[in-house]
Amino acid sequence: MAGLMQTAAAGSSAHAPAPTPSHWVATWGAAQQIPDANNELAAEHWRDASLRQVVHLTLGGKQFRVRVSNVYGTAPLTLDAASVALAQTAGEAGVQPPTLRALTFGGRASVTIPAGGEYYSDAVAMELKPAADLAISLYFKGEPARQTSHSGARATTFLAKGNRVMDAAWADAGKVTRWYAISDVEVQAPRNVGALVAIGDSITDGYGVPSDTNTRWTDVLAARLRDNKDTLGVINAGIGGGRLLKDGLGPNLVSRFDRDVLSRAGVTHALVMIGVNDFGIQHRNGPDTPADRQQLLADLKAGYRQLAERAHAHGICLIGGTVTPYVGSDYYHPEPENEADRQELNQWIRTAGVFDAIADFDATLRDPAQPSRIKPVYDGGDHLHPSLAGYRALAETVPLAALRRQCGAAK
Repeated sequence: MAGLMQTAAAGSSAHAPAPTPSHWVATWGAAQQIPDANNELAAEHWRDASLRQVVHLTLGGKQFRVRVSNVYGTAPLTLDAASVALAQTAGEAGVQPPTLRALTFGGRASVTIPAGGEYYSDAVAMELKPAADLAISLYFKGEPARQTSHSGARATTFLAKGNRVMDAAWADAGKVTRWYAISDVEVQAPRNVGALVAIGDSITDGYGVPSDTNTRWTDVLAARLRDNKDTLGVINAGIGGGRLLKDGLGPNLVSRFDRDVLSRAGVTHALVMIGVNDFGIQHRNGPDTPADRQQLLADLKAGYRQLAERAHAHGICLIGGTVTPYVGSDYYHPEPENEADRQELNQWIRTAGVFDAIADFDATLRDPAQPSRIKPVYDGGDHLHPSLAGYRALAETVPLAALRRQCGAAK
């Protein structure tokens, strides 16, 4: 009898559909940096204190996990408790009580992350919808030896004393607009679902976008993809003031490409737009000789080639974004020679064959009457950063056909 039951069970399982293969895919992420003095979180907000940080997701899923970062820490960082929940209202500290879950690490409420390390939480079984706002609450007993953060969050982080991670409401919470110690949220998704990482400077980071509105060009692109029924995570890895070749407010893009692009889960595509600060800072900070400018152009092209080689080695398509106009900027005061260099780099991006596709952001934003300047309707006011209409135009420029193509074996 037992043998008959086993045979019947085996026959039944033989006809059951095979489970759909799945993998982890990034649905949100941010580039990490060491905060300067203006962006550090005061020690009192770490000591016996909780942080509630809200992130806007792009992909949905029935399971997710969070990556907590101590990548710039100089000593181990102990996270004493954590939770996740769906945020209640944009710009407010409360969360939806039925969705509040403790976040654990190896089944434990606390975890110590080594200096320079990042740790994944245990998977959380809770359905997330695309474009959901997830609140990640962290409790610390003490401050880090050195902070790891993202200064340009364009989102409100809430501060409270004591262990408040399992409290749905936070009355009278303090507020800052930066993220600390969080680098990724990932969802379980089918194997054919991937993610795009947009990596660049303040234009990608969303300079000028009102907090908690999710109107960066990457947010608009994610909405555009959803409207077109394209399932692709969109990760913003911009850093304000960032350069391709040299450190600034954050590490240079070449040095962070592995962590911010290659190591993120499920990445199939990357888009790089960088160069304004490389050009502008050289001109602003020293003699801008013809030899210096030619060397910078050569070095920028070499850096781009290296990014493409590394992306392709991981089966990732690399889209090149042209450098947008900035004549008229009081910050950089570009001369005609600098504008000529920008034009030369952009023509190389379009024609060198280094990239798998081009997003011609320059052609989109430039004023047809004065191509060295941003079109007035797309100008955020400083002749360097786009307006909200300009950010939307950048999102519309990204070729969706390029995001539907694969560039080799998946990681």
